Amino acid sequence: MPKELMPIIDKPLIQYAVEEALAVDIETLIFVTSASKHAIFDHFDPMPSLKLRFEQQGRQDLLDKVDILSPEIKTVFIPQGEPLGLGHAVLQAQSLIAQDEMFAVLLADDFIEAPNNPLMALLECAQSTGQTCLSVEQVSPERISSYGIVSPKHWHRGQAEIEAIVEKPRREEAPSDFGVIGRYVLPARIFDVLSHTQADAKGEIQLTDAIKTLLHREGVHAVKLSGQRFDCGHHEGFVMANLHVAMKDPQLRQKVREYFSAAV
Repeated sequence: MPKELMPIIDKPLIQYAVEEALAVDIETLIFVTSASKHAIFDHFDPMPSLKLRFEQQGRQDLLDKVDILSPEIKTVFIPQGEPLGLGHAVLQAQSLIAQDEMFAVLLADDFIEAPNNPLMALLECAQSTGQTCLSVEQVSPERISSYGIVSPKHWHRGQAEIEAIVEKPRREEAPSDFGVIGRYVLPARIFDVLSHTQADAKGEIQLTDAIKTLLHREGVHAVKLSGQRFDCGHHEGFVMANLHVAMKDPQLRQKVREYFSAAV
């Protein structure tokens, strides 16, 4: 089962990411993933027979859950082949994006609960600067070596130009505690950079390396995440995300409280 289809209560992670993109009027969704993850394609299949059955049963609640994408939304599924890094995955979309366009990258592993759509602040930053904008948050010291870490200049209304970006530094060598999370808005110019980016020791093309090149050429901006993020690529984050959503539902909240009261 693809991890992107792991559910937060009753909705898979990938669907939360798609809904986040649709909410800021993104009209083309490009899924770059392993060819073996055909279940992701199946999840977004229109399923007309199932929709008809729910309509006949008067089950609008179920109809809303399968009626995910309107006909106006274009979806493209690209098999990456080998998992050769995030930069390589992004590069697969080059032929679908015009040279003067900017595009968003969302990693479904990062489940985000926020009062405002986290993509909106990134898009506003990108539109005003015309440059790469990264979503960042402060990470705990023991997790610094798991992130790309940025060195912001001066924060102003949650945004800052960055002086440096370092991929997975050791804790004592990190330029700050602001880590890049799975939301980016990038200019199409990055494709040329990626196509000339050397693979690392693992044979992977890192998006961070291409961003570093753009940083030296034209500048890159960081935007503080306003909300709560759960790294669902790890057991702890996945469990906490489910508990977080469960506690927002009155019935589930009561059941969770009863369970923990009994367990204690």
